[in-house]
Amino acid sequence: MSMPLLTLVLGAGKGTRMKSALPKVMHGIGGRSMLGHVIAAAKAAGSTSMAVIVGPGMPEVAAEAEKQAPGAQVFVQENQRGTGDAVLAARAALQAHQGDVLVMFGDTPLLTVDTVKQLVAALGQGAHVAVLGFHAKDPAGYGRLLTEGGVLTAIREHNDASATERAITLCNSGVMAFRAPNLLSLLDEIKPNNAKGEYYLTDVVEIARKAGLKAVAVAGAEEEMLGVNSRVQLAVAEAVFQARARLHAMTEGATLIAPDTVWFAHDTKLGRDIVIEPNVYFGPGVTVADGARINANCHIEGASIGAGARIGPFARLRPGAVLGADVHVGNYVEVKNATLEDGAKANHLAYIGDGRVGKKANIGAGTIFCNYDGFNKHFTDVGAGAFVGSNSALVAPVKIGDGAFVGSGSVITRDVAPDALALERAEQKEHAGWAAKFRAVMAKRKSGRKHLVR
Repeated sequence: MSMPLLTLVLGAGKGTRMKSALPKVMHGIGGRSMLGHVIAAAKAAGSTSMAVIVGPGMPEVAAEAEKQAPGAQVFVQENQRGTGDAVLAARAALQAHQGDVLVMFGDTPLLTVDTVKQLVAALGQGAHVAVLGFHAKDPAGYGRLLTEGGVLTAIREHNDASATERAITLCNSGVMAFRAPNLLSLLDEIKPNNAKGEYYLTDVVEIARKAGLKAVAVAGAEEEMLGVNSRVQLAVAEAVFQARARLHAMTEGATLIAPDTVWFAHDTKLGRDIVIEPNVYFGPGVTVADGARINANCHIEGASIGAGARIGPFARLRPGAVLGADVHVGNYVEVKNATLEDGAKANHLAYIGDGRVGKKANIGAGTIFCNYDGFNKHFTDVGAGAFVGSNSALVAPVKIGDGAFVGSGSVITRDVAPDALALERAEQKEHAGWAAKFRAVMAKRKSGRKHLVR
C-alpha cells in the first residue's frame, strides 16, 4: 500500500566544499546540480513532499532546493553532529507528516528512480525500516549491513566494526526509508556512542529492532551509490552519467558516430534517426527532432532543432535558438535568441542574434545581425525567401521584406520593402596603371636602401 512520502535530503554538512566557493551539492553533473539530481529521483519515485537540511550559512543551497522542488522546506543543521542530528533538524516536517519517510543525500547524484522505488516498495512489503546497500569491491571505509535470516540486524560503521564485521562486503549507502510508528521517538533514542561522538542515523536500525520492528536491506548497484567528495569523484560521476545518457540515446534510435566524444545534459531530448558526429556538446534545454544531423564540433544549449535540420560543423546554438524543419546552420555560425523558419539557411560564418529568418531565406557568409547598441538588444526580421548577400550587416531594429535581396557588403540601417534590392556601398573607382607604377616606385626605394646598408 502506498502512503504519502516525505523525502529528507541531507544537503550540506561537514566537508561540503571541494576547495570551492560553491557548496558541494551545488556542483553539476550533466548540467544540473547534484542536489537537483537527487530531488528529481525522489520526485519521480513518488515523493509528495520535500525537505532539505543544510549547514549554516548556505543560502544558495536553499535557493537551489526551492528551484528544483518549489515549496520544499529548508532546515538548518546548526551544530553538524552527524546524520541522526541532521534528520532531527527537520523535526517540524516529521511531526507534521503522516506517512513514509525517505532519507537521501545531496552528494549521491547517480541513484536511479527504479532503485529508489525498490527501496520504498520494501515498506509496503512489511518492513518498518529499509536500508539501501551495495556489495562493494573494496568495502574499506564503508559502514557494513549486518543481516541474519534476511533481516537487517544492525549497521556498523567501519571504525566501530570488528574484524569479522569488516570482512562483510554488503555496505551501507546511507539512504534509508521508514514506515515506523513514532519515528521521532526512535530517532530521539540515538546516542553518540561511537568513535566520532556523533549521532548516527544508522543506529536507528538496532533501536527499531529492540522495539519489535522489522528492518531489511535492499541491495543496489555500487555505481549508483557513489558519493562525491572531491573533484576527482565529480569527474567519475559525470562519466557514469554520460555513459548512461549515450546508451539511452543510441537505444532510442540516435546514431552516435563516436559516442565517447558526445556530451549530454540531464534534459537533452532526441528524436529518432538523428546522426551526431564527434565532439558535440549539449548543454541544458536542447530538443532535437527526427532526422536531424549534428555535424562535428558543435556546442548547443537552450535550443530547439527541427526535423531534418543540418547543424555544423563548428556551429554554436545559444539559448533561444529555434530552428525549423530542414534548416541549415553551417560552420562558424552562431545563433542566439533567434528563429530560423523551415528551410532557412545560414551555411557559414554568420551571427544571427535576436531575430527571425523566414522560410527558405538565405543568410550569406560573413553576415551579422547588429543586435546590441551598447545598452539594449534590438530585433532583426528577415522575411520569407529573402536573400542576404555575403559580408552584410543588418543594423537592428530593421526588417527585410519577403523576397527582398540585400547586396553583398551592405550595411542596412532602414527597412527593405518586399521584393526590393537594397545596396549600400561606396562607389567603386579605378585608376588605370596605378599598380604597376606603385610596384616600380617601391622596388626602387628598396634597392636604394640596400645600397645604403653596404
